[in-house]
Amino acid sequence: MTMMIKWVGIIIGALVVLIILILIVVPFFFDIQRYKPRIEQEITKATGRPFIIGGDLKLSLFPWAGLAFSDLHLGNPDGFAEKDLLSIKSFDVKVKFLPLLSKDIQVKRFVIVGLKITLEKTKDAKANWQGMGKKGLTGAPVEEEKKAREGSQGAIGNLPIKGLTVAEFAVREGEVLYIDHASNTRKEVKDLNIELNDLSLEEPFKLLISADIEGKPVSIEGEVGPLGKEIGKGTMMVDLAVKAMNTLSIDIEGSVTDVASRPHFDLDINTEKFSPRDLMKELLPDFSFKTKDPAVLTAMSTRMKIKGTTRNIEISDGTIELDQSKMTFSAIARDFKKPDLAFKMNLDRLDVDRYLPPAEEKKAEGKPEKQTKTGYGPLRKMVLDGAINIGELDIKGSHIKDIQLRLKGQNGILNLDHFSLKTYEGNMTGVAVLDFRGDVPVTQAKLEVKEVQVRRLISDFMKKDILEGKATASINLSMSGDNAALIKKSLDGKGEIQFRDGAIVGIDLSGMVNNLKAAFGLAQPGESKDRTDFSEFIISFEINDGVVNTQKTTLVSPVLRILAKGNADLSKETLDFRIEPTFVATLKGQVDTKERSGVTVPVLVTGSFTDPKFSPDLTGMLKKGIEKGVEKLIKGRTEGDAIKGLLKGILGK
Repeated sequence: MTMMIKWVGIIIGALVVLIILILIVVPFFFDIQRYKPRIEQEITKATGRPFIIGGDLKLSLFPWAGLAFSDLHLGNPDGFAEKDLLSIKSFDVKVKFLPLLSKDIQVKRFVIVGLKITLEKTKDAKANWQGMGKKGLTGAPVEEEKKAREGSQGAIGNLPIKGLTVAEFAVREGEVLYIDHASNTRKEVKDLNIELNDLSLEEPFKLLISADIEGKPVSIEGEVGPLGKEIGKGTMMVDLAVKAMNTLSIDIEGSVTDVASRPHFDLDINTEKFSPRDLMKELLPDFSFKTKDPAVLTAMSTRMKIKGTTRNIEISDGTIELDQSKMTFSAIARDFKKPDLAFKMNLDRLDVDRYLPPAEEKKAEGKPEKQTKTGYGPLRKMVLDGAINIGELDIKGSHIKDIQLRLKGQNGILNLDHFSLKTYEGNMTGVAVLDFRGDVPVTQAKLEVKEVQVRRLISDFMKKDILEGKATASINLSMSGDNAALIKKSLDGKGEIQFRDGAIVGIDLSGMVNNLKAAFGLAQPGESKDRTDFSEFIISFEINDGVVNTQKTTLVSPVLRILAKGNADLSKETLDFRIEPTFVATLKGQVDTKERSGVTVPVLVTGSFTDPKFSPDLTGMLKKGIEKGVEKLIKGRTEGDAIKGLLKGILGK
């Protein structure tokens, strides 16, 4: 028995030696060049494209099974400007022979040099990659071959091998060219290099990809793996550094699971500090940021954890730092077809004015009169649940603090459940509903204002000094449309605004009336103060189709009582008001609360919002005064008393 085993061993050993000798000797006597025309013919037949190997084929079998060739060309059919669809300068592969017998693939070298792929579309939209032959490489019809592959046990998720190791895998000096003659588009990737070192199924491997995309350098470097014996299944670790355009650097670390079936990823993504200005210059050389402050958009970094599947994504621990601002955020997106979004955002501070274009760069905004056709389908499908908190915000010169917004939306209706902010020693709160179910959005809103110092607000926001005092307001509005012109025309609502302990700056109603009396010799000329002080200024109004109407706007000051009536057209931005000031001060300077003893001199306010005009209503005043004077004449007074009464009737007592 022992002798038999010995002889079996000797025979097997001899066979192995014989096989090795054959593998070494055969390539010297086997001329593979003889088969090159046949290979070219079969590939041409299978692809429907001209196929040529310009250089020699080289074959080796032991100790490494190897194949090498050069100057390969897979051409384009007639009708295309470019000669080749694919070309390769050289190819070299070496696989250890004996382990192949046990389904263990050990690759020493797999190197492609000068790979060039040209994707071309003609003016009539024909593509050179379409219709690659009526039959597949196996000789079977393409559809049958596809079904056979789908049913095969040798799919990527279940490779019929025991092991795979690749010492060197490389694609060097690669190039991808895309040409679309219909759109006159040309995109090019040059210097494409792919390096995989120490590749195996059971251990992570090193990865390096670099390319020049439209003149911009891009690279990916790090470790990935293991692939696993069932490629596409299991968990694969990722540790990569992505660099682009010598400006952007992104680190990606985490894991990806079941890539081929139900992919799931759990990644930390960090973007190192970079300049958005420099990045945009690289991407769009002709584009430049024009901002009031040239120092903004020079420093930005991001950090976040992102995990999910093809059906949902969750972002946590998100941070964005831009210049002097810092924002933290989290978000969940489900059901991408809707989508279903939930998010939270906290911003510490932001000076919006620094990012706005300089005043000279602003363009006049048009005022479209017709409703533009806008698709609101995505908004009707979207489910939204969000919260936004902003610590400090500077916009249009105004300083706002503690901004809080709560948003919820579903079935085309977006609810602003809560809105609040603090500004100029007071606060504002509000709620709103936006309805996107119709052709144009419809909005309903309610705003409450308490104790806001309006002089600073108007001065900062409008750069004008026209009103001072503390404001309290309650306003209800409804509107429709998606541009300013349509919103103004459709605006409806009502409200009341109260100003306390303030003044109207730029007009002296007291002086205006006093000077008018002086013209008739009934008073001494007064000195104008260019302001009208008040203890209370209340504006009650209604809005119909963009026209604001008030029938009872009142102002109370130590010497005046004012009643204002009229309209403000928001679309035309015009004013048409009549103000009736009544003096209530006695000759001793004491206030007479009986309005019947006051002096009434009406004032008209006309013109535009930006350039209001103030003038006495002489016609109305004379009409009313004559009526009173005539009444006194009828009472039978003396001629002198009657004339004096007529004038007093015109100007009041």
